[in-house]
Amino acid sequence: MKTWLDNLQRFTGLSPDLFEKIITTLSIFLVLWIIRFIIIKILWQKSDNVRTRYHWRRNTTYALIFILLFALGFIWIERFKSLGTFLGLLSAGIAIALKDLLANLAGWIFIMVRKPFKIGDRVEIENFAGDVIDIHVFRFTLLEMGNWVEADQTTGRIVHIPNGKIFITALANYHGGFNYIWNEIPVLITFESNWQKAKNILIEVIHAHAEKLSETMEKEIKEASRRFMIHYKHLTPIVYTKVKEFGVLLTIRYLCQIRNRRGSEEVLWEEILKQFAVCSDIDFAYPTTRFFDNRAEGKKDVKKG
Repeated sequence: MKTWLDNLQRFTGLSPDLFEKIITTLSIFLVLWIIRFIIIKILWQKSDNVRTRYHWRRNTTYALIFILLFALGFIWIERFKSLGTFLGLLSAGIAIALKDLLANLAGWIFIMVRKPFKIGDRVEIENFAGDVIDIHVFRFTLLEMGNWVEADQTTGRIVHIPNGKIFITALANYHGGFNYIWNEIPVLITFESNWQKAKNILIEVIHAHAEKLSETMEKEIKEASRRFMIHYKHLTPIVYTKVKEFGVLLTIRYLCQIRNRRGSEEVLWEEILKQFAVCSDIDFAYPTTRFFDNRAEGKKDVKKG
């Protein structure tokens, strides 16, 4: 074996010292790869848990990368001009190997310092929305809302989001400005309906049952306008009119508490249904399809002739 290596060293033309370092480096790569392969194979035989397998595979890779970096440092330290150079390269290697963890750690620092949200806030990030129930060093946790459940109600699922996500995707905070949101209820009636009468009914309903613009709400909106470019001309409930394909669309727009959207809609809809039920000249509109039997119409014409 030694003779074969000597022949290979003479063939490559490398100095004995450099050739030895290269062979040692390749040997360490091979040994660490074999160790990782054996550990993962044993783990696959002992556990069927996908999460356990994933964490062991990832942590094993990180540990072996650390060992490899230190081993290469001891082998090639003479080739580095200074220990500082080695440590710099080592730090760069660690940063590359642990970039996700470092990004999550930086995200946690950003959350703690800049406070884009806090525990108890309702946020939406990527395809997930919910109430923040925990902020960890590497991830924050949401009590999920929406998804298959309508009107911002919680699903009961716990969702863990890596902190680093706040740097690469948009984050919506329901509590970022003030503790109220604009909600809209579309009411579609037929063209034959008395739309003016229907609109007056909706205005009466919304003013009677929607949350009043209290001093607290006004104060919160003014506070939010100091921090953000938030400006509203109208804060009172309003009903907008628009023509759609199937009828006249009357859209109710009003402010409500963030966690009371579904409850406020229920109260308003029940009152609307009661009011419209006693009005014979107001009907809800919905898509309809009409079929004509041309053959039947033709037979009638023949008989008449």
